[in-house]
Amino acid sequence: MAINLLDKASKTISTYFTTESLVAGRLSTEYDWSGVKTVKIMTPQTVPMVDYTRSGANRYGTPTEMEDIIQEMTLTQDKSFALTVDKGNNADQQGLKAAGRMLKLQLAERAVPTMDKYVFESLSAKAGKIVGSTAALSKSNVCERISAGTEALDDAEVPQGNRTLFIPASVYTYLKLSPEFLGLEKLGTKAVAKGQVGEYDGMAVIRVPKGRWPANVNFMIVYKNSATAPVKLNDTKLHQDPPGISGNLIEGRQYYDCFVFGAKCGGIYVEVNTASGAGTVLAAPTVAAATGAFSGVTGGTYHYTTDGSDPRYSNTAKTGTASDVTAAGTVVKCYATKAGAFPSPVTEQVLTSS
Repeated sequence: MAINLLDKASKTISTYFTTESLVAGRLSTEYDWSGVKTVKIMTPQTVPMVDYTRSGANRYGTPTEMEDIIQEMTLTQDKSFALTVDKGNNADQQGLKAAGRMLKLQLAERAVPTMDKYVFESLSAKAGKIVGSTAALSKSNVCERISAGTEALDDAEVPQGNRTLFIPASVYTYLKLSPEFLGLEKLGTKAVAKGQVGEYDGMAVIRVPKGRWPANVNFMIVYKNSATAPVKLNDTKLHQDPPGISGNLIEGRQYYDCFVFGAKCGGIYVEVNTASGAGTVLAAPTVAAATGAFSGVTGGTYHYTTDGSDPRYSNTAKTGTASDVTAAGTVVKCYATKAGAFPSPVTEQVLTSS
């Protein structure tokens, strides 16, 4: 792309519209990646309640050693940029491209939207509950559909506070015109920074531009402590007259990721548009009780565990067409993935024979 040297430049430079990060501050900051690439979370496993017996040796039940499940979270996103502002070009453009301003512009137009898009895509793909719907959203049904999501979180005993409803601008159009939403508040008086356009059912409503939003997702409800989006490096540098350049070299690097906590995945609910030609949510696979064989998803990959952990988040998950452990009583948990589709729910099966 050419460098335009103008006879007379205006005093302002034209930029694209930008928005601050819409997800920053709305996910957990409980864990620290300082000095490490991978963080491990240990979740102790409780046991079912049993009836107390007033005789015998084990009156409280058979003692069971408390086991735990480990989830590993390894950072994968390492993004960077490099720009030069030639001293001669800048002078011929009346100093419009001041290095500091150009750095701010790069962050606002590229770095922040890129990270937001990755986080929203990760949340939608790793959510504890992903529901497909072929029925189009409208102002008459949008609140009912969102309420189905809040009901799912309630049933999973997710705390009422710190829930956020993220919606694309197209769905917000229906929401703001719905009778239920209009009856709750005047939208114009409650718009605040970082995309929040009001509240619904106790949740902050965040409107997300199409460019940062996952394809075919109608909306998502996210409980803050169900996921984290750590940024380990957010490094920017301005070099004046570095070797080989007469002018400024602008460099930046962002090292980050997004993780859903397996033990708290029920705090993320995603509705996907599965109308003809749109998104696909895979059906739950079948696990044969007698053999441990998997079926039901053509062309997909089966992921499973035999230690009781959720294969969507467990570092012990394996892939295959059948369980490698077939002893009677083994608890097999399996889900499927496929390119271009949203993951299936998890199927749990107790094997009956070896």
